[in-house]
Amino acid sequence: MNRTQRLVMSFFAFAWAALVVILFAAPGIYEQSLRLPGGKHEVPPLYFLGAISAFIALLGVGVTRRWRWTFWLVLVAFILGVVRLPASALQLIGVVPAQGPAWYVLFQAFLGVVQFSIGLAMLAGYRREGVWGSV
Repeated sequence: MNRTQRLVMSFFAFAWAALVVILFAAPGIYEQSLRLPGGKHEVPPLYFLGAISAFIALLGVGVTRRWRWTFWLVLVAFILGVVRLPASALQLIGVVPAQGPAWYVLFQAFLGVVQFSIGLAMLAGYRREGVWGSV
């Protein structure tokens, strides 16, 4: 694996670990988010964790095998991570309802900055060496 792939895989591992920690330390955050319309049913948190884990595993396979579609999906998602900054700011000042406590909103903003930074690095690697080019 080159540096770009290691960077993306490291982010996936960090995001998955953070998801697990938040899910068990503050389950109310995800329970509130996972309620289905009507408010009567909710997705069990472990099903959510399983689905996200499977998706991250699929993306991880795509990263290690250098699948082109995975590169573009991750690149677009990471570049759009910058949208988390204004969204978090609007939640913190009360313009938009907060999706959790202030620390969680700040954590989402932090993830957005990291995603955007990795996306820019991926774009630079692409310009120099093509899809999954080294950073």
